[in-house]
Amino acid sequence: MTGKQEREAERILCERFGKDNVMALATVEEGIPYVRSVNALYDQGAFYIITHAASQKMQQIARSPVVAISGEWFSAHGVGVNLGYFGRPENAEIARKLEAAFQEWIDNGHNDFQDENTVILCVRLTDAVLFSHGTRYDLQFPF
Repeated sequence: MTGKQEREAERILCERFGKDNVMALATVEEGIPYVRSVNALYDQGAFYIITHAASQKMQQIARSPVVAISGEWFSAHGVGVNLGYFGRPENAEIARKLEAAFQEWIDNGHNDFQDENTVILCVRLTDAVLFSHGTRYDLQFPF
């Protein structure tokens, strides 16, 4: 892809996914795929998800970090990385973005931000296919 095409693809990704999105997240364990819906935010080549460290997805990612993510005319592979506790100083910038994106539901009682097991899952994209207005973008990350 040319630099112009990469910039256009990034613009589309930010416009489409730079807010609260329900995405399909797939993991694999012992050759069996597992998929679930998650709320995710796209930012600079990665999707960010608030979850619990003891969840099945996090246990599976710890054993096998290669994942797939999909939503609205987009599918990708990536590497799942546990960024640790939501409230860690190192997570402050992305935590602010997540709070803003998920403001409609973030404080509905589902998340316990005092619990250090409330973590941020980062899915660092490696490759993707994006469709927009009849154009297919085959993406390799990082741009």
